[in-house]
Amino acid sequence: MPHLTVHLPENRLTGNEPVLVAALTDAIVDVYGEWARDLVSIHLAGVPTGRFAQGGKPVDTNASVILGVRAGVFDRPDAAQITARLGAGLTGAITRVLGDDLRAGTMVELVASPPERTFVGGARAV
Repeated sequence: MPHLTVHLPENRLTGNEPVLVAALTDAIVDVYGEWARDLVSIHLAGVPTGRFAQGGKPVDTNASVILGVRAGVFDRPDAAQITARLGAGLTGAITRVLGDDLRAGTMVELVASPPERTFVGGARAV
């Protein structure tokens, strides 16, 4: 189950939530396939003005995406291509919806979870 936590400047996010959720979901589906659409879970977190900083100065052009993935994705022969597509696709989704000036400040982090450490509804995910 791909799950994303996305931190964005609140002033950029407000009012764009539905379009952004659709774009992020489509970015995951473009990599994993249509079967993944109903499994994509997204948590959008708006960061108030002044609480994103770069180089010690407040900015409103940063975004942070944490994508939880199964650890096995990194063991595949095509892992480099899959991870590159995820990073580019999620960044592209954000910039298409919120503006290209966010591109340079968007960080996508893929966090691996082994199957024995992933639970849904209190039960180990299979």
